[in-house]
Amino acid sequence: MSRVNRPAGLNRTLLALTGLVLLAGGGFAVATYFGWLRVLDPAASLVPGTAAPPTWVFWVTVAAAVVVGLLCLRWLAAQAFRTPKAVGWRLEKSPEDGTTTMDSSAANAPVATDIEGYEGVKSASAWVSGSRDEPELYLLVTADQDTDISALRHRIASHAVARLRQALEVETLPVRLELRFTTKATGVRAR
Repeated sequence: MSRVNRPAGLNRTLLALTGLVLLAGGGFAVATYFGWLRVLDPAASLVPGTAAPPTWVFWVTVAAAVVVGLLCLRWLAAQAFRTPKAVGWRLEKSPEDGTTTMDSSAANAPVATDIEGYEGVKSASAWVSGSRDEPELYLLVTADQDTDISALRHRIASHAVARLRQALEVETLPVRLELRFTTKATGVRAR
């Protein structure tokens, strides 16, 4: 089964095109500077006259810079975290008895609720994606700064992931875990 990551492909394409344009521009500037490419007369001035350009030129330049800056910010925001797409799973043991279709997102809330109940965890989000036979679990967990990471990872793997594997009736379940921490330590807590 081939999975196509369209945003990553678009990123690579746009970055490659930007790189090619910058290389071509740099090559043109170097070739013109050293005289390998005769585009301009060396004795002529680059801009005719000494007067400032019209005011609208400045406004167009500022507007273009703002648009490019906002597009760059949008692109950076899109890189932060992408949620996997939910897919429909057909659950059937024998087709003659009928089929049941379940959206993979139905498993998200129970896993997140399990993890949010662990000591030191502030919030958790879960996304189940992939095919019915090869599901994947994506987790985003925010914990206290003083939380024992290895203990938390072990608890997630041995409890929440194990329960999900049992519910989905699969042998293996690849997990991508992103841990984030709160900005201040909480000290010792009693539960």
